[in-house]
Amino acid sequence: MAVPISQMGTVASYVLKKRFTGQKRYPLVLMLEPLFRCNLACAGCGKVQYPPHVLKRMLTPEECFKAVEECGAPMVSIPGGEPLLHPQIVEIVNGLIARKKYIYLCTNALELKRRLPEFTPSKYLTFSVHLDGQREHHDFSVCREGGWDLAVEGIKDAVQRGFRVTTNATFFDGTDPNSVRSFFDEVMAMGVEGVVLSPGYSYEKAPDQKHFMGRARVRRLFRAILSNRKKDWKFNMSPLFLEFLMGKRNYECTPWGSPAYNIFGWQKPCYLLQDGYADTFKELMETTQWEEYGVASGNPKCANCMVSCGYEPTAVIEGFGSLKGFWGMVRGTFSKYKDPHAHKLLQDWQPGHEAPLVQIESHSNALEESKA
Repeated sequence: MAVPISQMGTVASYVLKKRFTGQKRYPLVLMLEPLFRCNLACAGCGKVQYPPHVLKRMLTPEECFKAVEECGAPMVSIPGGEPLLHPQIVEIVNGLIARKKYIYLCTNALELKRRLPEFTPSKYLTFSVHLDGQREHHDFSVCREGGWDLAVEGIKDAVQRGFRVTTNATFFDGTDPNSVRSFFDEVMAMGVEGVVLSPGYSYEKAPDQKHFMGRARVRRLFRAILSNRKKDWKFNMSPLFLEFLMGKRNYECTPWGSPAYNIFGWQKPCYLLQDGYADTFKELMETTQWEEYGVASGNPKCANCMVSCGYEPTAVIEGFGSLKGFWGMVRGTFSKYKDPHAHKLLQDWQPGHEAPLVQIESHSNALEESKA
């Protein structure tokens, strides 16, 4: 099992407590973005396309701790930007560990090996390393040759030092499911705790808008990837969410399940959309028009979204909120999902044509200026 029992127990007791008190809307994981600056310029990313004066800004440790305490979620994901570029990231992480929060520090790992000695292994800390598939595909995705090799070097060093490590992959149109399955073999051989994966989201600011998938393509791709699993594959995710990606479950989005806090405040309504900001978590929860989001709302921005930050909270709440959901989660943890049709999909899969990388020259200049 990829998720430790202690973490599962903490989340389960949290969900059950909320259920027993009748609270219908509550967060499961805080998306804490201490900065937007990054040392990569991925074509599918919508988080780093800001002017230099914004990229220079960072949350202080005190601002991070206040947001965590306001939110109250048992888990904290630290994306960015690249968190390891924050000069006080160790202080932030140690403060969250002291508060007994389960932390997923998301990193492209270009700086991981250099900064690892500053951290101490803990059951509360996981390095979630961005790897979007095998070497060639990953380097294509992050627009940097050699990125995969640096990330793998960091992963192996972190595992050797006793840290919890997962890989975090985002898949876009044109992804070869056969390559992804080989990728699973490779990362499990590195000793990682498990794999985290999600389809990409069409950020308005992302330079490459051509490779985001509709829902039918997402289901077809993930059915091919996740059916007929190998015994040693482990996923650091809800099995019910993975079934949702495969087209076996229908879920509505739970946007308040993964609230986002960054240098602008509490982002409305979620980590992916930017429809304004609130000054406090209470204001976010009480003033956001939640009924205007999700597929059922008819909001075109939500029409093709199947991303984990919106739908995995739905799956987790079902998994820990009812006996039927819990049984489904247990069954999914050990199922190999035998599927002859999915096997045929793999055999018949035709590799998509990959367009040249989107080059972001002006952004490279912005990154250099933001370091000044």
